[in-house]
Amino acid sequence: MRYALASGQRVEAYAGGRGICRRCNGEVIAKCGTHRVSHWAHRGIRDCDSWAEKETDWHRAWKNNFPAECQEFIQHDEKSGERHIADVRFPHGLVIEFQHSHLKPLERAARERFYGNMVWVVDGTRLQRDYPRFYRRKDDLRRGYFLLTFPDECFPAMWLDSSVPVIFDFRGVDEGQPPDEFRDTLWCLLPGRVEGSAVVVGMSREQFVKVAPSRPQLLPVQEILTFFRELRAADEREARQFAGMPGGRGPRRRYARF
Repeated sequence: MRYALASGQRVEAYAGGRGICRRCNGEVIAKCGTHRVSHWAHRGIRDCDSWAEKETDWHRAWKNNFPAECQEFIQHDEKSGERHIADVRFPHGLVIEFQHSHLKPLERAARERFYGNMVWVVDGTRLQRDYPRFYRRKDDLRRGYFLLTFPDECFPAMWLDSSVPVIFDFRGVDEGQPPDEFRDTLWCLLPGRVEGSAVVVGMSREQFVKVAPSRPQLLPVQEILTFFRELRAADEREARQFAGMPGGRGPRRRYARF
């Protein structure tokens, strides 16, 4: 974890530091080596939050885009008593979870139920095969909102059934790579389908970092899905209306703006 309580203050890890975990009130000690980012670790146990993962430079770089007071927010379910540490939570309630390591489907679903209003940001550089698979579909990709016919050919299977938006970051923290339109864009896979097709949103990092803290819901998912369903139904009606006519009009390509 990045923050602990020391002398009653919420502080980052420092050499030789000792503190108190803000979630369980257990003792934590500062780890400030050269192989991992500086962090607080529990004394004698791995971590008090079963959903915690080892924080990487990628995690820390993403968190640094947002105010410190929004990072590592302890969310408490009063009915169940369950408590977990969200990577980022804004005052209006939107949670962002940054995921680098593999995640079991049951845990992914449990975290989505617990946080409710959330989005995932997934490290698309962890597995070497993920970006080449994604790039093979480059002719179907564009900035803005669009339908993707075969999302399973583009995105990792473990994220296809997510109930919340999943944003894939294929750039990571390697700033030495040359500019690449597809790597530099964040690709958001929305939950739900339009007759089997997925809705995907291509956005810049700057857009995401600016918009996420400013609104309770990152994207109006149901509104977007409804738009595309109505659009597809209208295209099908037009196709039937002009079928068999010389120069018959086919479906029109239109894209939403939200």
